[in-house]
Amino acid sequence: MVLAVGLSAFGVGCGDGTEARSESDSTDPLGIGKEVTVPISAAVTTVVSQGAEPRALLRPSYLPGTAQQVTLHTGYSIQQQINDQPSRDFSTPALTIPMTARADGDDVDLTLGTISSPDPSLAKALTAAGGSHAGFDMSELGAITALRLEPSPDTSNAARAALEQAFYQAVYRSIAFPDEPVGEGAVWTVRQEVTGGVALDQVTTATMTEREGDRLTIELEVTQTPKSAVWAMPNNAGTLDIQDYVMQGTGTITVDLGLPLPVSGSITVGGHQAYRDSRSASMLRQTINTQVSWTE
Repeated sequence: MVLAVGLSAFGVGCGDGTEARSESDSTDPLGIGKEVTVPISAAVTTVVSQGAEPRALLRPSYLPGTAQQVTLHTGYSIQQQINDQPSRDFSTPALTIPMTARADGDDVDLTLGTISSPDPSLAKALTAAGGSHAGFDMSELGAITALRLEPSPDTSNAARAALEQAFYQAVYRSIAFPDEPVGEGAVWTVRQEVTGGVALDQVTTATMTEREGDRLTIELEVTQTPKSAVWAMPNNAGTLDIQDYVMQGTGTITVDLGLPLPVSGSITVGGHQAYRDSRSASMLRQTINTQVSWTE
């Protein structure tokens, strides 16, 4: 499996005096008292260039009992402005999530360690989340097909919501391997729909710059394009016309085909959006930046 990073969250408000919220502001997060499985939209790979010889199929292959200790770092910032009002900051605190991953066939189970954040209030709330579980269902090409979340029973809503956003950021930068042999220099694309307030067509271009045995270095370029010119806001709150939408990013990760999570790497994705309410002529502008990195 190749995981890189970052997921846009959208504010949900428009019009003078209407406050927007990001996904992490939810007061009703998933996984309260039970495991929740969230299906992930299919990823379709297309080879652009097979690269140099020798070429081989890239397939994750884990020995029985394979375990890996790795740390996920996430950051998410959003600045929002409605009309000529002052810009407001709806950013969420950065998270550092150490975890132990255990692979069993196409199932990867994650046990979370002591989670930290530079925000004192969130850091305190996260103390009860240690020992929580999460997991991925995988395809033979390494694509994530489902995300499982099972926070510890004492985990607060704020901590649950922060963990959900962090894992969504990681999942929606997952990379599937191509279904044909490739070598160094190979280039392939992964197309996937990113669901949310605005359905996005996400295309990730992967370039395998180096291979040493099972260890691969892959450069990534990500672009997102709205699948519709209209944003249907949550809770039947109306629609906004999408006036402008730019989200793109780059990064590099190192993966080992014998381990379930990236060995190292990071990716930054960011951009800006503008939405217009045709009824009131109000304009909502957002600037978003996400960062995710993996370290052993």
